[in-house]
Amino acid sequence: MIHKLYEYLLLREISNPPREICFMLTISDLRSAPERINDVVRWAEDVPGIGMLTFHIDTDDLSCVSPFIDELKEVSRHAHLELHLGDEIVKTGKGLSVLIVVGRSGREEITESIQKIAEEGVDACDLTEEMIESHLTFRSAPDLIIKTGGSYLTDFLIWQSVYSELFFLDVNWEFFRKTDLLRAIRDFQSRARRFGA
Repeated sequence: MIHKLYEYLLLREISNPPREICFMLTISDLRSAPERINDVVRWAEDVPGIGMLTFHIDTDDLSCVSPFIDELKEVSRHAHLELHLGDEIVKTGKGLSVLIVVGRSGREEITESIQKIAEEGVDACDLTEEMIESHLTFRSAPDLIIKTGGSYLTDFLIWQSVYSELFFLDVNWEFFRKTDLLRAIRDFQSRARRFGA
């Protein structure tokens, strides 16, 4: 009962939520609470203004995600899911945009982007930021990155997240609650964002 009241009060404080939120997860996080991704998607649907959620699952072994694929695909029952698992891409469902990426690194993405540009015969002197951005696999630029269970980050979306706000929680993924999400959003909207020169 108290939790619901606290959620209600937090929701009332939110007036300028991030448009895009990214969660950085480990394979241990997924193993401990595979259902939590579905929970977070449902919670985010209660916050007007959130347009996209991204979940990155950091692993070098794609096969360790296999037992959880059906659970991940459940997201498409109430959201538009784009699931990247190696070379396989699944797009299904309608609603809030949800991107789940397994095992992909930002360095790998930037390298592939530059290789594609080189294949097009673009001279290195003519290379621009816009060219690199237009060849990236993931075009979303998260406003907020949430990391549970400590401060370790991966290099996923390293190009796109240069101006993202970071929010670290000591609570582990399996214990992440709706109130934690709402507190992160409330914290985000109180920050003065700086986008560089």
